[in-house]
Amino acid sequence: MTSATTASAGKGAVACCPPLTSKDLSEADAEKMAAMFKALGDPVRLRLFSRVASRMGDEVCVCEIADVGVSAPTVSHHLKKLREAGLLTSERRATWVFYRVPPDVMVAMGRMFADAVDA
Repeated sequence: MTSATTASAGKGAVACCPPLTSKDLSEADAEKMAAMFKALGDPVRLRLFSRVASRMGDEVCVCEIADVGVSAPTVSHHLKKLREAGLLTSERRATWVFYRVPPDVMVAMGRMFADAVDA
């Protein structure tokens, strides 16, 4: 049932489906979020992201998260894709690389899902 159908159905009619968010995503925000979700669409990347995100803003050394059942070069490739999507930041210290989820990433993702729940 469309909103037009709802309006013509009479006074007090309720739309069948509430909107997913309280406001539409801008084109730029949609592009950014799509890239993030695309990067998270791979199970290995999702596991790596989850391991970093579970540290609640603290950084984590790659040596602590790399045991996801793939080779070290493959882990590096997946972490690079997560960085390119803006989901992780990194800092090299000597031979180790430390990763962190930028706070604005979690806020943006949380806001998007909170809007869906609130609707």
